Amino acid sequence: MHNSLLSYAEATKTLTLKQKVGQLFMPAAFINDSEEDILKIEDLIRTNSIGAICFFHSRASAATNFEGKKKVIHNDDSYETLKKLIIRYQKAAEFPLLVAIDAEWGLAMRIEKTPQYPYAITLGAIQGNNDLVFAIGKQIATDCKEAGIHWNLAPVVDINNNPENPVIGYRAFGDDKYVVCRKSEAYLEGMKSVGVLGALKHFPGHGDTATDSHLGLPIINKSKEELMENELYPYQKLIKKGIDAVMIGHLSIPALDSENPSTTSSKIITDLLRADMDFEGVVISDALNMHAVSKKYSKKGLLEANAFAAGMDMMCFSEHSKEGIEEIIASASEKRIEESFKRVWKLKEQAFSSTSLEENHNPKLSSELNKKIAAYSITELYGNPNGIEEIKTSDFLNLSLPNQSVNSFSSKIEENFGQKHHQLNSSTIEMIRGKVAKNENIVLALFPPSIKPKNKFGVDETTLEFIQTLINKKRVLIYLFGNPYMLDILQLKSDTSVVVVYQDFTEFQEVAYDHFSGQKEAKGKLPITLKTLHV
Repeated sequence: MHNSLLSYAEATKTLTLKQKVGQLFMPAAFINDSEEDILKIEDLIRTNSIGAICFFHSRASAATNFEGKKKVIHNDDSYETLKKLIIRYQKAAEFPLLVAIDAEWGLAMRIEKTPQYPYAITLGAIQGNNDLVFAIGKQIATDCKEAGIHWNLAPVVDINNNPENPVIGYRAFGDDKYVVCRKSEAYLEGMKSVGVLGALKHFPGHGDTATDSHLGLPIINKSKEELMENELYPYQKLIKKGIDAVMIGHLSIPALDSENPSTTSSKIITDLLRADMDFEGVVISDALNMHAVSKKYSKKGLLEANAFAAGMDMMCFSEHSKEGIEEIIASASEKRIEESFKRVWKLKEQAFSSTSLEENHNPKLSSELNKKIAAYSITELYGNPNGIEEIKTSDFLNLSLPNQSVNSFSSKIEENFGQKHHQLNSSTIEMIRGKVAKNENIVLALFPPSIKPKNKFGVDETTLEFIQTLINKKRVLIYLFGNPYMLDILQLKSDTSVVVVYQDFTEFQEVAYDHFSGQKEAKGKLPITLKTLHV
């Protein structure tokens, strides 16, 4: 590092009030940015003593545009670019920057050609064995650290008890508060073991909502007692164990504050989180560009000042850092600024005191770990326990909803069971319809195009109706390599047999084939309650 971090005792004497407020800002930085934009960010850091940056893939894929209004350009050099940009931005900073990213399931959440690990919902299916979740936290933290990142804004501790949730879903460990709490703790401990910071999100709980806060403000109509009983349970437990940070989601909870969303609510941040729940660490906002809150403020910097007044310490994805700094200086007391500055600086001290990596990253480790998780998470939901054997020993149709990458699962079935593999899409439906007429039994590998529920997980209407008809008229064994919530749209029958594999990684496909061929038992348990399947 070009400039070492002052101790808090030195920093509080050295930095001016404006510099202290600058330390509370975390604007977005984009890996695939133009040189012109990079120079602007360097200038912003230099002239405003910005304290932190959060990396996103590109301006097109950033939170409020993720609905696909702009084309996301893929760049195979993203990882190298990220490392170079971190060095550049650190050079522009007078005081070392805290570098953050969302890497819930690894750097792959934001960066191509980097290791991807299973989603939280997959880890939620593992029974016991939280050492595997610890190992994931540790591996992700190691990848972050090697890139120059100090802070992984994870884990999601939302309890996903609403199947209609468009944005949390697969990012949560499940719908059971005890499971969510234990898995989150193991993940955090794994990160901590290599000195990477974490943040619990999205306080006070984004699980029970059907609105995406990137686009609108979700309303949660629950009493404080109900929230303490369920949504706030993991926060309270983990706060007692000592955590680095809590991220505030953009949520409207009338029972806690009838006037303000959580982002600008002192009742939620100061009264509930700080006073009632006794949290002393850093409170960070969710991205302040998200439409749930950003649309309400025409005056630049006012959202940041209002969030700060409510008790926020760190303004993440502030699009108006310069104006936000000015508004806070104009409206807040020096004492209040010092409180947040101290918390943020102490977090920096913690991040920068941990320098060495105990091991170099080994891609083989990621693959081995993914394979172990595949073996412990694969889940049977049998309508007919004998179905699998009966289907396998019969003449069956080997079908798949095509995968974006390789489908080794269906290929192996063709190779070893002699049943030709057919891909199901709008152009092959008629040909497959003819084959279906001659087959009573079908093995259907589903690779949903999208992990998110929007537009029926990316499956077109014709194909979806065809699958629903198959399920209704034939004996079908489904292997689902994706979000288990998809089962809710398939119109399953009580005797449909399903194996949830959760991920489409090669390692998960290998384990799925071993399960199909009788070499592996399913050890996982569905971490959510589905509307259509009562298991």
